[in-house]
Amino acid sequence: MKKISTILLIVSGLLLFSCKGNTQNSPASQTGTVEVIQFHNEHRCYSCLEIEKLTKATLAKNYPSIPFKLINLDDKSNAPVAKQFEAAGTALFLYNAKTGKKKNLTAFAFLKVGNEAAFTEELKKYIAEFLKG
Repeated sequence: MKKISTILLIVSGLLLFSCKGNTQNSPASQTGTVEVIQFHNEHRCYSCLEIEKLTKATLAKNYPSIPFKLINLDDKSNAPVAKQFEAAGTALFLYNAKTGKKKNLTAFAFLKVGNEAAFTEELKKYIAEFLKG
């Protein structure tokens, strides 16, 4: 059931953003190229797990069309992307694949991980600013 809901959500998002209106410069039209990436090591601490949980919840509720990618740094096949982001441990980034623009949110994530409301509000603010360009 969860798989079907996820698929329906993705299809709905694709349909929503495939409209041919004049929305090229609106933040909503840019979410297709923006993603949130979290890097981690094989053995994950409480903070790393909480950052993942809070980020996923914030995206699901506020930005369901923005994908979340979880990248294991101990998997050697992820070395090129780790090098691109200069990630050596737990790290959180906003990334625009179309422009290559990155925003490192790691410090914020670790500072706010203990306060769910503050984490959510600040992440929403960072995403809104990133979408504006």
